[in-house]
Amino acid sequence: MRIHTKGVQAGLFISFEGIDGAGKSTHIQGLADAFRELGRAVVLTREPGGTPLAEKLRTLVLNDAMDPLCEALLMFAARRDHLRQVIEPALQRGEVVLCDRFTDATFAYQGYGRGFDLAVLRQLEQWVQGRDDGEGVRQPDLTLWFDLDPAIAAARLADARSPDRFEALPVEFFSRVAGGYHQRQQADPDRFERIEANQSIEAVWRSVQAALVARGWLGGRTNP
Repeated sequence: MRIHTKGVQAGLFISFEGIDGAGKSTHIQGLADAFRELGRAVVLTREPGGTPLAEKLRTLVLNDAMDPLCEALLMFAARRDHLRQVIEPALQRGEVVLCDRFTDATFAYQGYGRGFDLAVLRQLEQWVQGRDDGEGVRQPDLTLWFDLDPAIAAARLADARSPDRFEALPVEFFSRVAGGYHQRQQADPDRFERIEANQSIEAVWRSVQAALVARGWLGGRTNP
C-alpha cells in the first residue's frame, strides 16, 4: 500500500538487487533521469549507507572482519537509520526512491551466502522495517533483480577495481548468494522483476524500462 497525500503523487520505492558485477548500478542513474523527465522528484540512495551513520557502518561491514551476527546487526542498524532519515520521509513527500540494494541483499549475502540463521534475519526484518501505519513491514514496491551467472560476474570484476571484503570472496559464495535471490523472488514474485543481466547495456535497459512501463510508472524511453 503506497502513501497518498492530497495533491501529491504516491511515493514509489524501487530497489536494485544482484550479485557484485551484475551491472545493476549502471542503470540506476538512467532510471532516475527517466523519472525526472516525468517531473518526479527522485532520491538516489544505497545500502548499506544512505545516511552519515549508515555510511560509517558500511565502511565497517565492507572492510572489517566480523562474525555473521555482527554483520547482520550492523546491516539492520544501518537500514533502520536509512529508513527513518531518508526513505520514509521521501515516500511521505511523494518522491521516487531508487535504492541500490535493500533487505533482499541481507538475506542473499548474510543468510544464503554466509549461512546465517534465516529466522533471525526475518525477526530483525520485522523489528527494523515495521511500518508506523501498521501495514506490515516496509518493502520496495518493485525489486529489479539483475540475474547473472556468478562466473561471468567474477570475470567482470576481475579488472574493475580493488575488491572489498565481499567482492574478494570465491565464486562459490556468489553462487549461494544468487540462489538466495532466487529464493526471495520465489517467495514474493509480484514484487520482483527478474532482469537477464548477461546482455548488452542497451538490452538490459530495455528490460528495465519494460518492467516500469508494464506497471504504468514510466512512459517509453529507449536510451540508457
